[in-house]
Amino acid sequence: MAGSKKIGTARRLSKTPKQAAPSSASSIARRKDKFSVDISNNMTFTDKAYAQIEEMIVTLQLSPGTVLSEFALANSLGLGRTPIREALQRLSRDGLVNILPRRGVLVSSIDLRSQLRLLAVRRELDRLMARGAAKLATEEERDQFSAVAAGMREAAERSDDISFMRLDQEFNILISFAARNEFATRAIGLLHGLSRRFWYQHYKQAADLPLAARLHAEVAEAVAARNASAAAEASDRLVDYIESFARSTL
Repeated sequence: MAGSKKIGTARRLSKTPKQAAPSSASSIARRKDKFSVDISNNMTFTDKAYAQIEEMIVTLQLSPGTVLSEFALANSLGLGRTPIREALQRLSRDGLVNILPRRGVLVSSIDLRSQLRLLAVRRELDRLMARGAAKLATEEERDQFSAVAAGMREAAERSDDISFMRLDQEFNILISFAARNEFATRAIGLLHGLSRRFWYQHYKQAADLPLAARLHAEVAEAVAARNASAAAEASDRLVDYIESFARSTL
């Protein structure tokens, strides 16, 4: 690919954030500030590799067109090449990287038209899962939804985009788990990373972080309140905003 960049040294990858989202809602671990996300002890090495590489791609530390080196990633993250390879295969299924024969692994491009098609599917799945989570979430999960909502509002007040992104991922994991629908979870897993990356690329120019945080928080609060209809309506309002934001980047 013309203009692609080779990640060939551990130094370039040393910027990897130490924190990353867990692989399931049951593995969410909180630090003293209670809103941050940490890598839990029960994550596999592949989960850890996936979480850290995914965050680097979503936050554009690894920009579209970057050629990824298994060797450099393994050295930087302190993991073996097997979990790195397995993580890259998962990222390929999620659409965040392209594995090309004889060319290597490239971070995928960002495209508005594909983003809008993605949002048409995401609207239906998000509504389904918000309604299901409101009906089926446990008391512990409802407490977590309340904490995520508070954390998002606080992150917006501090203009802390990284904390918001991590809480967004925690929210996605939690609502997928609480909805108890493994088929919806598998489908939505292909969409959220791409959505977060698109938002991160453009939010400084086009996004309203306080509004985005409030809309996410309203979904989480409706789930915590066991109000399925309110959760579905809040989910639609959130996707309305995300679609409007996407179109504003033209």
